[in-house]
Amino acid sequence: MTAGLWEHWVLPGIWITIQLTLYSAALATAVAFAVGIARTHHLRVVRFFAGFYTEIFRGTSALVLMFWIFFVLPQLAGWALVPMWAAVLALGLSYGAYGAEVVRGALNAVAPAQREAGVALSFTPWQRMRLILLPQAVPEMIPPFSNLLIELLKGTALVSLLGIGDVSFAAYLVRLATTESAEIYSITLVIYFVLAFLLTRGMRVLERRAKAGIGQRPEPGVGILRRLNLRRTTEESGNMIAGGGGGA
Repeated sequence: MTAGLWEHWVLPGIWITIQLTLYSAALATAVAFAVGIARTHHLRVVRFFAGFYTEIFRGTSALVLMFWIFFVLPQLAGWALVPMWAAVLALGLSYGAYGAEVVRGALNAVAPAQREAGVALSFTPWQRMRLILLPQAVPEMIPPFSNLLIELLKGTALVSLLGIGDVSFAAYLVRLATTESAEIYSITLVIYFVLAFLLTRGMRVLERRAKAGIGQRPEPGVGILRRLNLRRTTEESGNMIAGGGGGA
């Protein structure tokens, strides 16, 4: 693959993929918290509409929704979205529905005694949510949110069907120009892996900070070299024990 193709197609495609991921993630996060909190509301009608939204968008293909927003919505509303924002809207609404269930589950996992303490202190429902429930629930949300974020990153490849020049679309154009499928698609796999790895590391840092904010100190991770050393030490200890047993 020539440097010109890399500079004019692949690098802009990476930037577009990053933009799509960030914008869609921001919308999905807002939707997830709004609908997830509504799913725990004391009014049944609020829970019903929040649940209805969740079931609709979890049961709808993100690709078909993207096509509907881009092709059908202009006929109904009289105005159209550019492909970029149609894709962001479709991905944000779809993944926000999955995130809403994460928020609902984390909020319901908070000990009932914590809610009772807020009532005893005469906190309003919003104060109980903001000061008691969310600070304890957010650290539990981050690991599943991390998984959804990676799925969202990979889901941005769907936008190539709208002609948006993301990484997948750039790889397709390069393949047409060079007829080299193996090289370009291997590079594309590596690009997605690197982006996913960076997102995962960022979410882990966010998780540690969230837990530290409520007094939880997670144990530091064990690096690869340390794991290898621990494994080697365990094997040597086992060999020594086996050798000692044989001598006896």
